[in-house]
Amino acid sequence: MTEILSDEAVAFVADLNRRFRPRRNELLQARAARRAEIAAGASLGFLAETADIRAAEWTAPPAPADLQDRRVEITGPTERKMTINALNSGAKVWLADLEDANTPHWSNVVDGQQNLYDAIRRTISLETEKKTYELNGGPYPTIVMRPRGWHLDERHLPVDGEPAVGALVDFGLYFFHNAKELLERGSGPYFYLPKMESHKEAALWNDVFTYAQEKLGIPVGTIRATVLIETIPAAFEMEEILYALRPHISGLNAGRWDYLFSIIKYFRDNPRMILPDRAAVTMTAPFMRAYSELLVSTCHRRGAFAMGGMAAFIPSRRDPKVNEIALAKVNEDKEREAGDGFDGSWVAHPDLVPVCQAIFDRVLGDKPNQLSKLRPDVAVDAADLLDVAALDAQVTEAGLRNNVNVALQYLEAWLRGNGAVAIHNLMEDAATAEISRSQIWQWIHNGVKLPDGTPITAELVSRIEDEELAKITEAAGEGGRFEDARKLFERVALADDFADFLTTAAYESID
Repeated sequence: MTEILSDEAVAFVADLNRRFRPRRNELLQARAARRAEIAAGASLGFLAETADIRAAEWTAPPAPADLQDRRVEITGPTERKMTINALNSGAKVWLADLEDANTPHWSNVVDGQQNLYDAIRRTISLETEKKTYELNGGPYPTIVMRPRGWHLDERHLPVDGEPAVGALVDFGLYFFHNAKELLERGSGPYFYLPKMESHKEAALWNDVFTYAQEKLGIPVGTIRATVLIETIPAAFEMEEILYALRPHISGLNAGRWDYLFSIIKYFRDNPRMILPDRAAVTMTAPFMRAYSELLVSTCHRRGAFAMGGMAAFIPSRRDPKVNEIALAKVNEDKEREAGDGFDGSWVAHPDLVPVCQAIFDRVLGDKPNQLSKLRPDVAVDAADLLDVAALDAQVTEAGLRNNVNVALQYLEAWLRGNGAVAIHNLMEDAATAEISRSQIWQWIHNGVKLPDGTPITAELVSRIEDEELAKITEAAGEGGRFEDARKLFERVALADDFADFLTTAAYESID
């Protein structure tokens, strides 16, 4: 920890905060103002003031050698064992996640940085009572680190008496310790940027990158960033986000779970924008097809990578039937992405790496990517992205129960420090917990009824909580933080006001 939090590294993070925290704060206020406009009846559309950017001819810079082929990316937290497993997975890229798969306990934040430091230098190993975990000799995935979003603070590293910006802590420590080492090893400092809502937020990241490179004597443009398009406002600014991040942009990713959460959050007051059961909202829904196809066509028009979404399934070693059904869905999902022109996709478990790779291998042949697939057939307008009502599905009791169950299990694990949780053979992270609790809030506040006419109320949800918690605790045994999880769930799902992020609401409950 002393090495990670050296005086020089902390001073670098403090410098970034002094320079860029005020702009971050202004941009968060702009988010709130935009959301207030939506609540007052406004909608979203492509920006008139940036039409010249969309009309102009420009391209992203060519990708460095170790980011040319991204056909399968494995995601996961920077916990030490999972870091080693990810590096040994055979994937082309590892998304080293300091965001949604990581509870920001201070020990997790610092230990994650140490594990990345050791991973980059190939010195990482782990001894447990049952097993020794060590690197298998490679080849290893290219590391792309995901820092926290702009909205999260870090109280354990205050700057001038105020909490630091979590994103700048994660980025600053990683870049300070590893940028030169990565370059010497033929790679570079690469990042996945989450939760952005506008091209102005992307421009802030671009300025952070430029300043950090100049400060440490790294050539400008060495950093490469892939942006997750996982908020509904960002879907209308894909080209502008790519443009704002030149010369650092690498591509965009279809962050499907947070994208659904963002739709619920932004339009939570609008009864015409109610989403049905989470399981019914697949990537084949018309508004999700519009989103994914627009992302591919936008990226490839500009020479940037289009990365597909998460296969969250965790193979079962006890139930072959579960595996058969789930793997059929994974195959269908990845076949669709590869056919649509995506350059690669995400998996959450090493066993899915060969499944995803085989599909992209068949489509790519001897090419590293599909940048040449331009998709001139795609024509998406604002109405297509917002056509939630076209989804013909219901809110069911089973869907409501699943949301309660998943949210309670996830929040309990999150409070204990585990941000990536296996629940019902799926790897759940903060994004899916956000969908679960925000759907419940939306259903209650819009008077949604179950198919038998039963209204969804706080009282009904509370009864279901009792029943689901009884099942969960019977299976889990003694201990845990289930009462704390219930209080937190009720704060973010049943309160009259809507918490923008459950992670912000929960932050005071952790060390």
